[in-house]
Amino acid sequence: MIRIDQLRLEPVKNESPIALTARLKKKAAKLLKIREEDIMELRIVRSSVDARKKPEVFVTCSVEVKVSGEKGVLKKASSPNVKEAKNVIYSPVRGSLEKKKCIVAGAGPAGLFCAYMLALAGLKPLLIERGRDVDRRSTDVEAFWKTGVLDPVSNVQFGEGGAGTFSDGKLNTGVKDPFGRIEYVLETFVKLGAPESILYDSHPHVGTDILKSVVKNLRERIEELGGRVCFESALTSVSQKNGALTGIGINNDRFEDADALVLAIGHSAADTFSMLVSSGLSMESKSFAVGYRVMHPQAMINRAQYGERYAGCFGAAPYRLAEKTPDGRGVYTFCMCPGGYVVNSSAENGRLCVNGMSYSGRDGYYANSAVIMSVDERDFERELTKAGIYKAGDPLAGMLYQKLLEERAFRAAGGKIPVSTLNAFLRNGENTPADLDAAVKGAREFCDMKGILPAELEEAFAYGMERFEKRIRGFSTEGFMAGVESRTSSPVRITRDEDGVSNIQGVYPCGEGAGYAGGIVSAAVDGIKTAEKILS
Repeated sequence: MIRIDQLRLEPVKNESPIALTARLKKKAAKLLKIREEDIMELRIVRSSVDARKKPEVFVTCSVEVKVSGEKGVLKKASSPNVKEAKNVIYSPVRGSLEKKKCIVAGAGPAGLFCAYMLALAGLKPLLIERGRDVDRRSTDVEAFWKTGVLDPVSNVQFGEGGAGTFSDGKLNTGVKDPFGRIEYVLETFVKLGAPESILYDSHPHVGTDILKSVVKNLRERIEELGGRVCFESALTSVSQKNGALTGIGINNDRFEDADALVLAIGHSAADTFSMLVSSGLSMESKSFAVGYRVMHPQAMINRAQYGERYAGCFGAAPYRLAEKTPDGRGVYTFCMCPGGYVVNSSAENGRLCVNGMSYSGRDGYYANSAVIMSVDERDFERELTKAGIYKAGDPLAGMLYQKLLEERAFRAAGGKIPVSTLNAFLRNGENTPADLDAAVKGAREFCDMKGILPAELEEAFAYGMERFEKRIRGFSTEGFMAGVESRTSSPVRITRDEDGVSNIQGVYPCGEGAGYAGGIVSAAVDGIKTAEKILS
């Protein structure tokens, strides 16, 4: 196969994949100095929108083509963008370790992919999940958004698929993997029902509606391979002898022997983190980020990103913004959801947090994104000391800090999502209530949002929004905000060695909750790596 990079095309509104492939084939043939009919196969491997020099906007693609006499064609082509394609194909570890009993705790992307790889290798893992299966979970979440009555067992944080199930379903990652694991994850998603476009889109996503089917299909595949999946089964204890795992407790009323335990528990299982500390597992507090969700009309974002001429050519436009305050604190957008919704993602009574979610069509009226600020041990110490609960060296300091902010958010609007106009928060303007049914899932109330975050973070937020206004006109004036965004990543790291093992032999910390991933794909890849460690 021959790879061709940087094929630039004029945008065409609502262009079909067949028409796009035909245009790419014509361009590729010209570059290779061959006839179009000499190209036996063409596959898009990368596609992105280049809008850096508006009003000029292009679609830029990389393709792989199959031709006869490949060496001669390569020799004849003079472009530096033409080269031999070199693809790495990931091969799952095979074998049989039937005597080894492996338990995976958590059915998010890390736990699901870890259990899947173990099952493919011949083991029959037990996958336990504290929440419910995705069908029942979806019903529970919709009921919560309508009634405000939280089910601590089944919600946006807990249940099959993990927290990412009710998100935008983004599949891009900053992780680099030369062994093909990322491509393997994406190809597995396609086999399980995701669109093929995720294999080449520069900003791949599936949306919450498709993701629900994908995770259900993956769970059923694990079961077909001999794995066992148990819902409403929380990890409640870890037993060890002479520093080695012997088994686990489930729901405080059941014990399971285990040779290996994978901790893919997600970033929100506060009670599980506390239990693990008490069990002697080595953990440490880590920095993360907190902030608010901001909402703007998607049409405004489309015009800003693509210009007036091409605003309707590419669907809902994403954005990514970042700044640093004069004192060095990072302020940046996170988990941007084009055409999406802000959702109440609380998991504990008396505490409130929000997240962003999009359906596969990304056709909502509003765009939303978290605007978050980095926080670390200094921030934890300052706020926890004020609350009289700071303890130096506490591995759960970040988690306690999170809880303080979420309790303030809950009180701000009496348990509803606190919302405000950006003008009211940033400029003391009017906080005129508006109908946000097209922007928010869950009961909400316009209120004064000052005081949910510490003053230094409010100042950093204002600084960042002012700078972002220079990139996207209207960003700090034409929209709304909601809070609090506090579950951006895990507040702890469960330490592990180069073999993936914690200080308790047989315990494998894994994924985002353990502090080793940040998103669906990176968590899935860490799940695969953890399975490889167990199998080796």
